[in-house]
Amino acid sequence: MSTNVLRTADGWWVVLGDRAVPIDTKAVTTAELLADRDAVREAAASGEPGTPVADLVALSPVTTPCRVVAQMVNYRSHARDSGFKGDVPPTFFRKASGSVSGPGDAVVRPSHVKFLDYEIELGLVMGAPLPVGTVVEERDLPSYIAGLVITNDVSAREVQLTKTQFYESKSYPTFTPTGPYLSLLEPEDFAHLLDLRLKLSVNGELRQDRTLADMIVRPAQALTLLARFQTLDAGDLLLTGTPGGTALKAPPKAVEKIGALLPPAVKWKAFFKSQAKNPHYLNPGDVITATIATPDGRIDLGEQRTPVADTN
Repeated sequence: MSTNVLRTADGWWVVLGDRAVPIDTKAVTTAELLADRDAVREAAASGEPGTPVADLVALSPVTTPCRVVAQMVNYRSHARDSGFKGDVPPTFFRKASGSVSGPGDAVVRPSHVKFLDYEIELGLVMGAPLPVGTVVEERDLPSYIAGLVITNDVSAREVQLTKTQFYESKSYPTFTPTGPYLSLLEPEDFAHLLDLRLKLSVNGELRQDRTLADMIVRPAQALTLLARFQTLDAGDLLLTGTPGGTALKAPPKAVEKIGALLPPAVKWKAFFKSQAKNPHYLNPGDVITATIATPDGRIDLGEQRTPVADTN
């Protein structure tokens, strides 16, 4: 069974139901905690009454600085929403680790951003180095992946589309809410990954709801492809793509063909004029709720609940 770990300003905790037991460790970073798994096990088996989880203020269980890498268009439902036909080439991009924020922190919309979008994603937390040239088979996953987290790949769509700039559009501070739990996996847990269901709601309205079975490039293959050029270390974070249901969707083919004939400035002006009528983009006062779990609760990453706010 997986073990859920929580991080607060006071340190690390093992979550046991609605209680949390402090972990006796000197670890400050996620990588240091992963190197002290014995302390995690001892806390889980201590029998201490613990502290109510509701009384704790969770920080991101992934500490920064670290590498934050993401997969683009990695669910079949998202590929359909994005207008892809046929095979989707595996694609990675980087996010600034300064975008990582806590599971209850506000997502802050920059003043120049109007079209703010959500993307629930399963985050893989590395537990060991992944050198360039590594080939990862399914059976090897426990050797490289220590645990899982809920992440939200928040996106400034007008920056992403008009500049074809993923790094900027997805790297503003608070654009990667992470947690609440780091779910540390045992080797037998990996057989249940495809049962994980990702669900995201905005103001109680369900927007995204898919299992990992909808994923195009699964974790072992993703790590192999990434290792062609990118080294990862313990504590680094890989976001594995989002299901369909984001606010942004590809325009109808007829509209797309007409847009291709227009100068870029005219095309984007027309596109965002139509997007202004889309009620699904995030606005100040909205609350995003995200969960990832297996139906039987064997793996349950908790609930991430983040309000949306404007820059002060």
